[in-house]
Amino acid sequence: MPRAARRAGSALAFALVLLATAPPQAVAQAPDPWAICTAHARAASEAEGLPRHLLGAIARVESGRWNGEREAVLAWPWTIRAEGKGRYLPSRPAAVAAVRALQARGVDNIDVGCMQINLRYHGQAFANLEEALDPASNTAYAADFLARLRAETGSWTTAIGRYHSRTPRLSGPYRLKVCRAWREARRAPVQARRAQPAPAKGRNAPAPGQMAARPAAGPAPEARR
Repeated sequence: MPRAARRAGSALAFALVLLATAPPQAVAQAPDPWAICTAHARAASEAEGLPRHLLGAIARVESGRWNGEREAVLAWPWTIRAEGKGRYLPSRPAAVAAVRALQARGVDNIDVGCMQINLRYHGQAFANLEEALDPASNTAYAADFLARLRAETGSWTTAIGRYHSRTPRLSGPYRLKVCRAWREARRAPVQARRAQPAPAKGRNAPAPGQMAARPAAGPAPEARR
């Protein structure tokens, strides 16, 4: 693998690990818009019993935005998409205003928020537009919808595709994209650990040619499953 690719992969791994460990309460106290979707997706996943990292992977595919500082594509909470164009707004009020402007022109096929919930087909699930663009409500509805699709199809992979569309030519490529992002998210903690520098040798490190003291015997490691 080229060195640049390794650096990009390590940066993505660190970004995903940091975001995945940020609880929604911490995000609320010190809002980092780049962490909002991931934190709420994790909470919603736990509430619905979804596989780990799956909802976060969908969020990255749906509302992913390039973060140059972290060298990663991360979900953005104030994303809207309509008329074939995606927009990243700076705040929820700005996103609400942009959606209202579209609706005033008669546009109703609009995707909003972390999980890009479509207002034409799912808008009735929210009390108002502000709630639809609330990251907690947006991710909670997406988690419930994905769980219902899993119950309907009996398959997580099929449910992933149907989250986007029931049309095979549309659901197939989308499913592959999400599964790739999901695989990256699951591997991120391992990649982050590998990218960390080795600890410095202590004063008591054995001299070259000298055998290190053996540690006391402990329980045998578990066999890999």
